[in-house]
Amino acid sequence: MTYDVQRTTVSLREQAIPDGAVPRMELAEWAARFGVVAGITTRGRGFSLGLWSEENVGQVMSRWRAVGAAFRPRFPGLVLAHQVHGTALAWHRAATDGWVILDGLDGHATGARGLLLTVTVADCIPVYLLVPQKQVVALLHAGWRGVAARVLERGVELLQREAFTRASDIVMHCGVGICGSCYEVGSEVLAELSGRAESGPGHVDLRAVLVQQARALGLTEISVSPWCSAHDRDRFFSHRASGGRDGRMIAYAGMPLA
Repeated sequence: MTYDVQRTTVSLREQAIPDGAVPRMELAEWAARFGVVAGITTRGRGFSLGLWSEENVGQVMSRWRAVGAAFRPRFPGLVLAHQVHGTALAWHRAATDGWVILDGLDGHATGARGLLLTVTVADCIPVYLLVPQKQVVALLHAGWRGVAARVLERGVELLQREAFTRASDIVMHCGVGICGSCYEVGSEVLAELSGRAESGPGHVDLRAVLVQQARALGLTEISVSPWCSAHDRDRFFSHRASGGRDGRMIAYAGMPLA
């Protein structure tokens, strides 16, 4: 299974943000064009945000508090969830003051200003969705199970239903994640993704699969991060490259308070 992302999409570069408290990169073009804040934290100074990891909970929580402080007062509310590699998503109708921690979700969407959506990643693909005309944003966690189960389709359906929009009005960015050459999987995974019998292991580019799915759904404005979490492990955490021992980043997106 092979796909060539760069032939079908625009590469949208993440720009480093000079913030000593929270090492991160943001989509500067989305900020300039749409007024949305979207990006991903990096592994600078071991800045892992994996709440459900073996790392000391107090240390991880101190980093989450730093994230909250870095985004206030633009975002008084922040939402996160224990992810399960599924397709369940939440629509958040109103912002909140403080944290909202949910269970069993792999994505969030909102039209409320001041609510920062987050998903945890370390090879899985963060998928950013935006409806500029409606000021609505969504953020999905897409590992191979979610991609195979069509989490992107669920996200597009959610925006169409709640924001009364067309798929062609949705802008999509596939963020930092593992590239195809670094991601070898077994025949059972290839079969789940392709929908047909596969023999032997192979490599799969999840972002390329997501691009293909997005185009089939009617999305036209799609961009893809040039970064690979495994190749660029000096900048990012990678579950695969570390043998399961690495930390976690968070991807985030939201419309700030005016």
